Amino acid sequence: MAVTMRDVAREAGVSPKTVSNVMNGYPYIRAETRTRVLAAIDALGYRMNLSARNLKSGRTGVIALAVPELTNPYFAELADAAIAAAGEHGLTVMIETTGADRERELTALARPRGHLVDGLLYSPLGLGPDDVDELNTSTPMVLLGERIFHGPVDHVMIDNVEGTKAVVRHLLDQGRRRIAVIGVRPGEKIGTAAIRYDAYAETLTEYGVPVPTELTVSGGSWHRSSGADAIAELLASGQRFDAVLALNDVLALGAIRALTARGIRIPDDVAVAGFDNIDEASYSTPTLTTVDPNRVHIARTAVELLVQRMAGDTSEHRELVAPYALHARESTVGAN
Repeated sequence: MAVTMRDVAREAGVSPKTVSNVMNGYPYIRAETRTRVLAAIDALGYRMNLSARNLKSGRTGVIALAVPELTNPYFAELADAAIAAAGEHGLTVMIETTGADRERELTALARPRGHLVDGLLYSPLGLGPDDVDELNTSTPMVLLGERIFHGPVDHVMIDNVEGTKAVVRHLLDQGRRRIAVIGVRPGEKIGTAAIRYDAYAETLTEYGVPVPTELTVSGGSWHRSSGADAIAELLASGQRFDAVLALNDVLALGAIRALTARGIRIPDDVAVAGFDNIDEASYSTPTLTTVDPNRVHIARTAVELLVQRMAGDTSEHRELVAPYALHARESTVGAN
């Protein structure tokens, strides 16, 4: 005979309602009670009948996460953090990638979701302010990233401005004055590259250091190969530089490889810094100075906001900025 929720409740010494609350990730349960219920579930081998639950509640217990790509470690690690955060609420995450392509991002928004997921965490790169009306969908949504501001949905953001200023100040305080920047996207008015570049230029100006536009290198894709190519371009130009600010970590890792392959010492000859604090930054040679945008905080906050909206919260939409941290490592300060 199949184990029922009542069997679990009897084993744990609680009510069936309490078992249901634990299974559905209800937050206001004493830790001791939750542990006892989970132990009873494990001991009896109970499995919730999801189909029955979904028919009764109208919920699937699944949320979607749409990101540009998973080959970029930042998005892969963000997805991992979102899965962990969703698990705390008893939710499963379905991941889809959009390739940072505007049409694919619009398709992801337009796709009927009611019978598949209860909500959407959405991180676009191809959309812009003119697409704000596209966010008016029937599916509860939380926006991630820097493409659309002041939209009709909750938005959790990286502190790109202050984070970039912090790392540029760090380079300046190390005595660097010819700071190249790689990964710029010419013509971009809004987006991560534009925000970080503007913060870089503003910080140099605050220090009375001329902005070296000749040391600006564009990069269509923020991958390691683009970082290596940017260094090759800088060196071929004959321009002198004593630091490189890469607009993300994988660009920085490509830059480190290209510099060391040419016998350029890091940080003695050229300091290198990135942004994102991907896991690899702590294990590269040298280890990478970078800005930690706090992916765990972003994921947990976004999931919590989404859960509230899924539960019927109709309060004013919020724009929240995650706290950042600067990690100064060997690529700018040398080995300890």
